[in-house]
Amino acid sequence: MRAASLSTFLTIALASTALADSQPATLAGHVVIPAATFIPAPTDAPDDLKISGKFTTGKRIDTVGTVEGRSRGRPTGVKLPFNGQPVQGSSGIKRMPDGTFWILTDNGFGNKANSPDAMLFLNQYRFNWDNGSADRLATVFLHDPDKKIPFRIVHEGTAKRYLTGSDFDLESFQPIGDKFWIAEEFGPYLIRTDKNGKVEAVFETMIDGKAARSPDHYAVTAPAVPGDTVNFNIRRSKGYEGMAASPDGRFLYALLEGPAWDAEKKDWEKTADGKEYLRILEFDVPNEKWTGRHWKYVLEANGNAIGDFNMISPTQGMIIERDDHEGTADKACPAGTKSENCFDQIAKFKRIYKIEMTDANANGPVRKIADIDLMKIADPDKKARKALNDGVLTFPFFTIENVDIVDGDHIVVGNDNNLPFSSSRDPNKADDNEFVLLKVTDFLKAK
Repeated sequence: MRAASLSTFLTIALASTALADSQPATLAGHVVIPAATFIPAPTDAPDDLKISGKFTTGKRIDTVGTVEGRSRGRPTGVKLPFNGQPVQGSSGIKRMPDGTFWILTDNGFGNKANSPDAMLFLNQYRFNWDNGSADRLATVFLHDPDKKIPFRIVHEGTAKRYLTGSDFDLESFQPIGDKFWIAEEFGPYLIRTDKNGKVEAVFETMIDGKAARSPDHYAVTAPAVPGDTVNFNIRRSKGYEGMAASPDGRFLYALLEGPAWDAEKKDWEKTADGKEYLRILEFDVPNEKWTGRHWKYVLEANGNAIGDFNMISPTQGMIIERDDHEGTADKACPAGTKSENCFDQIAKFKRIYKIEMTDANANGPVRKIADIDLMKIADPDKKARKALNDGVLTFPFFTIENVDIVDGDHIVVGNDNNLPFSSSRDPNKADDNEFVLLKVTDFLKAK
């Protein structure tokens, strides 16, 4: 790895955090997709995919609506299995030139074991910011009829070979030309599909010229002898979470959700002053290879995670950084207690950072320019479709995994509601999928 000198490194690392200017965010629109929104599996899909969520308890449950969804032990009011496929689990968004939005679903129910009947797909929506509704215009289901995937998939023996959440955990994407480029967590891998969702190629991840693998990578297996080690360097569920593209589509910038493992130091990758950082890995799209360059996104606090990443210019982008908590103080449990009817770990840190990544800071930390606080969204024009907290709209969700630029004044932000496993607004009500249009002129203009 090419690295800056220690003094330069520390200077940039400090600038990446301390000098970010907080900017206001004003609600300009609020779209809500109800939690219980489902679509049927394609008519040519195996019968197994017509009911989803049958394996979330550790054993097969076939009877629809019999298993209570829970968020950290709290019932959410939505029960599994589902007739059809839930459209929820939004984990990446792109605004298109025609004003519509493509949104990516993730693996389904959280891991490889519980998601073999969760289909992988993208939806195209038109948002009506005036009435808060969303019209679904198209759905693209991922499939692999040409057997481009190098490992056995759940529906291996079928003609269409529809993909499921036991095959991949999709977390971010970029439309480039007539292709979808998708970043996922299990490998982590990059996946290229055509506009209809047919897989054309799967790319392994390389860090400093070496393979980067999580314990869910197909080549990682349990040791034959007790006491032997398992060789992987990416923590489970900490593969790719965000992936941006250069405005010209020449490069992809794949961002890990957690730090990579430093085998020599026997620790997660950290700056000289002990802060965890996440790799942003550069991929050359026309040549279909990793360039070897990266940038470091330094977390505000060790243990935080990112939610999404999109560029807003050739050198500037937006990254969601969040804690792993949910809920607001007005519904918090009394100190030192835990209950099914209140939040025992309320959300505190949900922010979007504007960052700069250039040739000059390649292989070093990105510069954090400005930030907005998603727990303090002003609503002077009464656009909110959810109750305010102390006069502001909060976005207190466990996972917030969608951000993109809309125009020179606005961005769009959305949660991943992890249906039926997140209840971040009400302790006992499954979260809807919410998208907010935010006026953040000063944030976008910040230098």
